[in-house]
Amino acid sequence: MHVLGFAGYSGAGKTTLVAQLIALLRARGLRVSVVKHARHGFGMDSPGKDSFRHREAGALEVVVASPQRLALLREFEQPCELTVHNLIAELYDGVDWVLVEGFREADLLKIEVWRAATGKNVLYPSDDFVVAIATDSPSDLPTPTGLPVLDLNNPSAVVDWLLSQGERFIYNPELYA
Repeated sequence: MHVLGFAGYSGAGKTTLVAQLIALLRARGLRVSVVKHARHGFGMDSPGKDSFRHREAGALEVVVASPQRLALLREFEQPCELTVHNLIAELYDGVDWVLVEGFREADLLKIEVWRAATGKNVLYPSDDFVVAIATDSPSDLPTPTGLPVLDLNNPSAVVDWLLSQGERFIYNPELYA
């Protein structure tokens, strides 16, 4: 499987870009999974639903399955920050691409998503894992770079670049064991 991260600050457009890339990769017949980092607690089930009731009653894990999908909800008894590599290991291994959103500090090859309008700093000068920058304002990049600069508003071109670079994104879990 190929794994590529997307990092940047809130408001840069990571989620929008990743959603567009998923659709474009799927249109080319590729199977895609996503690992998303959430900064705060979140819920996937809602009050009144069986999974919510089981979790609220104290179940450490609730697996919900239907003929169309499977969901696993896992509660940690103590706060636990999993690495991106722990989460990738949980995924179905029959996918072609795993797109990782967030995990700015991860030791994972990534595209930085940056918009000048956010007023946030860039990551690429100090992050050796940034392999390209997707931006809507390349002329506003504050630090010169030799990295590829991709058009954030042209997700088809980003997919073309991903696929042309595919070999460099093949994931080797043994490197992170």
